[in-house]
Amino acid sequence: MAPHPVVELTSEASWNLIEDRFTPYGKETLAKLVYFLQDEILPSVKLAHAQLPKDPAQRWKTVIPVIEELKVKARRLGLWNLFLSKTHYPEHGVPLTNVEYAVMAEILGRGGHLASEAVNCSAPDTGNMEVIARYGSPEQQKKWLVPLLNGEIRSAFAMTERFVSSSDARNIKTSIKREGDEIVINGHKWWISGAGDPRTKLHLVMGKSDPDNVNVYQQQSVVIVPADAPGVKIIRPMEIFGYDDAPEGHCEVIYDNVRVPVGNLVLGWGRGFEIIQGRLGPGRIHHCMRSIGAASRALDLMIERVTDPTRKTFDKFLYQHGTVVAEIARSRAEIESARLLVMSAALQIDKQRAKGALKEIGIAKFVVPAMACGVVDRAMQAYGAEGLSQDQELANMFAQLRTLRLADGPDEVHIQQVGQRELKRAPGLHKRAAELKQKEFAVLSKAHL
Repeated sequence: MAPHPVVELTSEASWNLIEDRFTPYGKETLAKLVYFLQDEILPSVKLAHAQLPKDPAQRWKTVIPVIEELKVKARRLGLWNLFLSKTHYPEHGVPLTNVEYAVMAEILGRGGHLASEAVNCSAPDTGNMEVIARYGSPEQQKKWLVPLLNGEIRSAFAMTERFVSSSDARNIKTSIKREGDEIVINGHKWWISGAGDPRTKLHLVMGKSDPDNVNVYQQQSVVIVPADAPGVKIIRPMEIFGYDDAPEGHCEVIYDNVRVPVGNLVLGWGRGFEIIQGRLGPGRIHHCMRSIGAASRALDLMIERVTDPTRKTFDKFLYQHGTVVAEIARSRAEIESARLLVMSAALQIDKQRAKGALKEIGIAKFVVPAMACGVVDRAMQAYGAEGLSQDQELANMFAQLRTLRLADGPDEVHIQQVGQRELKRAPGLHKRAAELKQKEFAVLSKAHL
């Protein structure tokens, strides 16, 4: 029997490890996704860039035609909302586990933003859909979730604030207050992904609704703000190493006396931390798996370059110089190791949801993006100056991956949390060490030593 087509883009060993966790539907969907990536998505990447105007006046008003065409094709193939597991979201989900989707997210990572959006699996929409599906009221789901699931609209998640150290979410200063039947929002956010998109119709905004609460984790709430609500001001798109990621963008946004109905409150007052923890866990794993796909793509490009006979220097292939072969081997080893790490996290989410997989998610979050940055950096080096330019995809790939070392919490926060969790094992370790000494003493005494 022919191997599954995913083996060509991952590895036979990793597929053998998880194949029995895939249902027939999962295997069929994964195969369709691999072919869709190779036959439709990757050939369309340059066209998508060409269809985005350089004129700033038009750039942020454009819906890229080829992406909309790909969305129609993907939905017809059943490659749609693959991230939303029916196990956790019976009414809205698809019959895929997090392990199954993790492999699919890696495949999508090879195609950048275009691939994920084509199958309605792009951030921040995925996390926002999960929030509304899990915590939203029936009215909120009807008004906002259904069109998001249908790919008719897009969304933004507004948490990070300017002039505030937002890696500690307790520092957030945006004010969310109730006045009669309305909620009033005032705040200054930035790096709000998706806020620039003309299709974005809602922002999920996190702010402080009870700043005097003695429990600092119950001071925050999340509210749905229509993108066109009076007082929502898009100040500017932020740039990452010069990339603006239009038309979605990562924008600076001011909420100036924005008023929305009380019914736009998500889950309840003071439930903001609960919501973001439920939202960020799966999203972090999605980012990690896409990062592995991007790293794999970069390694493929590196191997193509160093074996290209037209790129010989000093009468040698590039791979015959210096440490190139060792760098290729190191990249492969790091990719394979990272994949196993993320798979263990995805499996833990399937078993205990995100809350039961915090350690595994945290480790993956600070290990995988850094790994992927290293792999892409080696590939850029193999391409020389061209690797840093717009003529290759590597520079943009590096910019996106480097962002992930800060997005959804900087590396340092995850490292600290994982380290603190490890230290909690100390009492048990001391107890086991004492028990071992007693057993050693008994064995030695019995031997009359």
